[in-house]
Amino acid sequence: MALDHPELLEILACPNCRGTVEFVEADDVIVCRGECGYRYPVREGIPVMLIDEAEKP
Repeated sequence: MALDHPELLEILACPNCRGTVEFVEADDVIVCRGECGYRYPVREGIPVMLIDEAEKP
């Protein structure tokens, strides 16, 4: 499911390393492009930006 507000990505940052993030629609995740590379799930169009919910690389 796509993000309901794509402009949200402009203000989001990875809560782990404060890196920039990118939405990967095919996997329905937000991926940190900073140093940690964590992957955060998007559920029903809402990013779950919790470190405990992230997939670690």
